Amino acid sequence: MGEGDCTALGERITEAGTEALVQGICFKTGPPRTVGVELEWIVHEPRRPRLPIPPERLDAAYAALRALPLRSALTVEPGGQLELSSLPAASLMECVSAMRADLTAVRTSLRGHGLVLSGHGTDPWRPPRRLLRQPRYDALEASLDRAGPAGRSMMCSSASVQVCLDAGYEEPGPLGFGRRWRLAHLLGPVLVAAFANSPMLSGRSTGWRSTRQLLWDRIAVGRSGAPPLDGEPRAAWTRHVLDAPVMCVRTDSGPWHVPEAMSFREWTRGGGPRPPTRSDLDYHLTTLFPPVRPRGHLELRMIDAQPGDDGWILPLAVTTALFDDPQAAETAYRAVKPLAERAGATPAPHNPLWRDAARTGLADPELREAAAACFTTALEALPGLGADSRVLEAVADFTHRHVLRGRCPADDVLEQLSEPAPGRSVHS
Repeated sequence: MGEGDCTALGERITEAGTEALVQGICFKTGPPRTVGVELEWIVHEPRRPRLPIPPERLDAAYAALRALPLRSALTVEPGGQLELSSLPAASLMECVSAMRADLTAVRTSLRGHGLVLSGHGTDPWRPPRRLLRQPRYDALEASLDRAGPAGRSMMCSSASVQVCLDAGYEEPGPLGFGRRWRLAHLLGPVLVAAFANSPMLSGRSTGWRSTRQLLWDRIAVGRSGAPPLDGEPRAAWTRHVLDAPVMCVRTDSGPWHVPEAMSFREWTRGGGPRPPTRSDLDYHLTTLFPPVRPRGHLELRMIDAQPGDDGWILPLAVTTALFDDPQAAETAYRAVKPLAERAGATPAPHNPLWRDAARTGLADPELREAAAACFTTALEALPGLGADSRVLEAVADFTHRHVLRGRCPADDVLEQLSEPAPGRSVHS
């Protein structure tokens, strides 16, 4: 696409225009009222999970899913993982009920195609294989490959539970957006450790409880890192956006241009093959993958996909309680604030605290202590948020069976692997 073609993408945007726009849209403040969840799943045959699924078979199954009257948005990740993204819900239970109904419909449809959903942070059976051939993913793969193989595994073999919460009030306080922004980053490693569920990748144990988080750690800081937390959140995020590397410059035809090293700031100053536009900025924002992404609301992206049909409800319920109940938010902040010293000045998730959370889960004494305080607090707050008995019982069971014992779902997986069935190896 030449410079004369830029009108197809909108008006040219300057550095000052970028600053003003990002600062205006990153945090939409007001009373915390809504909650949402985005669920990614590994799709496989129930009895032969190691077999790759032919693309045409997945296409047929996903075409049937798109014909369903779902309330959630349905998308497909590059490796064939399925994602369901809920609409913003007015309450925790409204979000749970809507997603449960959609998942029931999706699972029923997939069974008709001989397929099932599994909650794993990384595909424990198959090596990464990209199924989607689109310019965006061609460019993303080319960009990530420069830092090593972790990017391809992240694209094609990972799955998560992403919790979406309102930014919070403009004013300071437990529910103010500045406090919630900081809480999300300090609570992040606790959530990584408590819900770590990816000790396997491509048929092998990796030695990490959350291999998915390890993959993000091995992707370049500019693509996967968080901005510094010692400044005003809007200004910090805006600087991060401007200084982050541009993944690609889109074209009308042919492969998209993948710059070797060009920030969006440099692009606005004339560093690219053509001037950037508002559409380019919007696209650039979708190529940044920090553990907490401000999209008007807060998108918490650090939680592994969870086992079982309803395992995803646990991180959704716990996180919502710790953010939206004022007393619980204050208690959680006091519990995780001491962890900041361990994190140091290096951006999450590339610092020692986040790495320890991913490597050892709740076997880490400080993370275990913080998790115990946070989960106990969440359990006390959930009735006030309208959580029903099923949710309360599930959170209580997870707290007593895992958190208070210093365990995470990955420990269950590794325990099962250490006791193979008679005549069968752990990797069979």
